[in-house]
Amino acid sequence: MSLLNVTLDSFQDVKEAAQFTWLDHSVFAFMLVMSTVVGVLIGVCGKQDTKVDYLLGGKKMGILPISMSLIFSHLSGVTFMGMPAEIYTYNTMYFMTNVAGLFVALIIGYVFLPVFFNLQLTSTYEYLELRFDQKVRIMASLLFTVSLLLYLPIVVYVPALAFNHVSGISIHFITTIVVSVCVLYTMLGGIKAVVWTDFLQSFVTMGSCLAVIILGLIKIGGFKNMWDISYAGGRIEFFE
Repeated sequence: MSLLNVTLDSFQDVKEAAQFTWLDHSVFAFMLVMSTVVGVLIGVCGKQDTKVDYLLGGKKMGILPISMSLIFSHLSGVTFMGMPAEIYTYNTMYFMTNVAGLFVALIIGYVFLPVFFNLQLTSTYEYLELRFDQKVRIMASLLFTVSLLLYLPIVVYVPALAFNHVSGISIHFITTIVVSVCVLYTMLGGIKAVVWTDFLQSFVTMGSCLAVIILGLIKIGGFKNMWDISYAGGRIEFFE
């Protein structure tokens, strides 16, 4: 919850936020429309005859879109707004969480995934039923559902709060629109729609981050000035 707290505090400290222009609104609307169109096209034109097609994409999707979808589905608005605020408020020690994540990814990839692949399982809960019984599977599923019900409102609220600050549009209105679009394309297109929308949105996300980095470095006078200022301010700390 540290990222969330720092993010909310940063919003409270903002005295005069930049406002969206017609171009910003157009890009935002385009992303919503694009996501909806992808879901509708896949749902109408794509092959969704079986549960395997709907839930697993027919097991024929490419490595690149699936990889990009996995990566960016784990990067929420809380991450993109909270991480810079966390590092600015404290320091770059947050970087160490990525080191731990690297080891976790290796263990999952070489220890757990081969088991799931050999057993042709689609979820951890299937394995729990095989290893124990159906009661354990149901209990684990319920606990995960409850955790998502508590987590997802935060993930939706924080970006909506940022959007409200720069556009003046009601938080309740924008959350309703965004959630409705997500539910619509997921319901119509299944996992294929989720993967392809994540894949397309990942390029917009990377482009936006790259633009912020480049413009920020230009404004501050280059990478060296940025590093010197951050180091002098005690924000460059990796191993202390």
